[in-house]
Amino acid sequence: MSAMFRSLSVPNYRIWFAGALVSNIGTWMQRTAQDWIVLTDLTDHNATAVGIVMALQFGPQLVLMPWSGLIADRFNRRRLLIVTQSLMGLLGLGLGLITVTGIAQLWHVYLFALGLGIVAAIDAPARQTFVSELVSDDKLSNAVALNSASFNGARLIGPAAAGLLTVAIGAGWVFIINAATFGATVVAMAMLRTEQLRSQPRASRERGQLMAGFRYVSHRADIVVVLITVFLVGTFGFNFAIFTATMATVEFGMGAGEFGFLSSIMAIGSVAGALLSARRSRPRLRLVVAGSAVFGLSCALAAVMPNYATFALSLALIGFASLTLMTTANAYVQTTTRPAMRGRVMALYMAIFAGGTPLGAPLVGWVADQYGPRWALGVAALSGLLAAGAVLFWMVRYRSLRVRYRPGRSPRLLLRHDGDGRDLATGTPETATREIAIVEATASR
Repeated sequence: MSAMFRSLSVPNYRIWFAGALVSNIGTWMQRTAQDWIVLTDLTDHNATAVGIVMALQFGPQLVLMPWSGLIADRFNRRRLLIVTQSLMGLLGLGLGLITVTGIAQLWHVYLFALGLGIVAAIDAPARQTFVSELVSDDKLSNAVALNSASFNGARLIGPAAAGLLTVAIGAGWVFIINAATFGATVVAMAMLRTEQLRSQPRASRERGQLMAGFRYVSHRADIVVVLITVFLVGTFGFNFAIFTATMATVEFGMGAGEFGFLSSIMAIGSVAGALLSARRSRPRLRLVVAGSAVFGLSCALAAVMPNYATFALSLALIGFASLTLMTTANAYVQTTTRPAMRGRVMALYMAIFAGGTPLGAPLVGWVADQYGPRWALGVAALSGLLAAGAVLFWMVRYRSLRVRYRPGRSPRLLLRHDGDGRDLATGTPETATREIAIVEATASR
């Protein structure tokens, strides 16, 4: 099997991947239909209301983060995921039923978004770190990238299907279909060969374990700077529902089908970015810088596109840059964190990524309402450029980032920095265990 898909050689990972793909398609269907009914059925194109829904759905990750990470590190993640996925399916079913019966109001959507956010806050760190129980350390970065490819490959199908189904049978049935797709993940978890799962160290039950994750991250300056990047871009840049919905309806006067198509176009670039990340043996901080910068520039480009067709094309570049950035950041944090700490560190990562939405989504929605969706994209562009500048400054100042031009050799342009996971004498990649040791030893500066 090619290097790009090497994790699929593991039977348990194949089962997990298939179940997650079905569930991801349903998730994107619900997100698209939910944003559409809030924007067009329950309000008069109120982008701020969409932002509030996003805030309620992602805000609990910020509040519950200390406990959700410890839960992921302490309890059986497979059993935990069966519970959380089942609960999310029931919430989707409930929202679907009240929508189909015609009694749904805006506050109902707010309430279900909050409920989903609470369950997702427990689900996210367990789901992110469960991958380390499915594959070996040398395949972990690849598995993380393929998970991103699955999630964004589902975006190729889900939003477009949601747009067509919303027109054909109504948003309520889209929510009910999504509820059924959560069953795919539950079935996949039941089918896993438990004897082949890799045992991971569990958090001890002694006092102080809740704060141990914070102490660990505070001594890892490299993770801190990645989290700053994730916060800036996740808070002010990754409000795609607001950008695409308002550009499609307000700027270009399009309908539900065209709105769903925009998300699918973005997913083409996202899948490409995730698959290219899957080819790399190790995630590098330099890709975090490049991904942030390209994301900012591509958002600026999208903001000035004159019509629907050119705007749709620009979204593919945004998708590529955003997934290169987030897949690299996610894999870097996971592969350089001690196994016993992964749940707590990834909970902090997910809280900063999704937890900034309560601040960013309403603000970006307000900018779209007051000044137009093009200015909201300008906010996203600024967030990407600031994030790239922050990581670049840190790498130059504290990691001795240097660029070397080597005429006649490949590659001609060589970027090196302290603790980049390469043997200083040979320039060859270190093993995962050795790389963690190098990074942790050099990260306190």
